[in-house]
Amino acid sequence: MSRHQSRQKLAREFGATDIVTKRGEDGMACIKELTGGIGADSVLECVGTQESMMQAITSARKGGCVSYVGVPHGVELDGEKLFYSHVHLHGGPAPVRRYLPHLIELVWNRKINPGKVFDLTLPLDQVADGYRAMDERRAIKALLYPKAA
Repeated sequence: MSRHQSRQKLAREFGATDIVTKRGEDGMACIKELTGGIGADSVLECVGTQESMMQAITSARKGGCVSYVGVPHGVELDGEKLFYSHVHLHGGPAPVRRYLPHLIELVWNRKINPGKVFDLTLPLDQVADGYRAMDERRAIKALLYPKAA
């Protein structure tokens, strides 16, 4: 689900077959239509807002799974609604440090290219500009580099 051309293009490069550009009830209706009225087996919630979490839960089929990454921002869940949604909800901190040495080795040996998501490069002292660009959807991810000596 995306309303941004750069993210849609990247999603297609990674194998997405359908892009839903709508949000809320309209977005959920598109997911239901794409899945024959059932809903998605698995949903990833990667934004962390109330709207995105509820959209993820309502887009999943009964018995489906919603996994969330990152830290939710002000998300409140109604226990009764969650109970009757019949959706499994999974989330927690990503164990990044566990995988980092192996991932660095894969990047270093050019086995994987994480660079596709980095569409903005800035010096480290402009980190706030990078976060602002990502928040305003002018960038997918910002790559920061140390200032030259």
